[in-house]
Amino acid sequence: MDFRDLDRQAMKLAGEVISHVRPDQLRLPTPCADWTLHGLLRHLVSEDLAFAAATTAGTGPSEVDWNAGRLGADPVADYQRAAAGYLTAFEPDHVLGHPMRINVFGVFPGSVAVSMHFVDTIVHGWDVAKTIGVPYAPDADLSVAALKIMKRFPPERPTPAFDVQVAVPENASELDELLAYVGREPGWAR
Repeated sequence: MDFRDLDRQAMKLAGEVISHVRPDQLRLPTPCADWTLHGLLRHLVSEDLAFAAATTAGTGPSEVDWNAGRLGADPVADYQRAAAGYLTAFEPDHVLGHPMRINVFGVFPGSVAVSMHFVDTIVHGWDVAKTIGVPYAPDADLSVAALKIMKRFPPERPTPAFDVQVAVPENASELDELLAYVGREPGWAR
């Protein structure tokens, strides 16, 4: 399935949230275990750069550094540049069928890489929004699609980015269901 349109929508929404980040907020804690806002933004930049590099790096061990993102004096501009590079790299249709090594997860076709990036963007967009106190309301179809992708993976996956599933009420929104599945407390507050 081609998730590029959903990924672009998620990136647009995350970009709008990130555009509100101020330098004095970079040390704030986030819903991501062990990450300040600076660390989270650096992660997003690193992911965009590495996913883009993976489109041409092949499937063997490569020089792609999944932690290469750096934030300079203008973290918002750093994010925007990395995001633009990611979008350009995944624009050609042939990339969807191209096998690529994605971090420690293994080799996947570009279509799966896009779906992974999409989920990461939806969730981390919420993380940034909660951290800086701005609204975040992805369309329900984005949250539903991201949850379907995540349900391909077991709920017990403790990592700094996606932790063990937490419980939510039966009437939880699609976004809250997704957040809970990746180990976020939907009511998280600093």
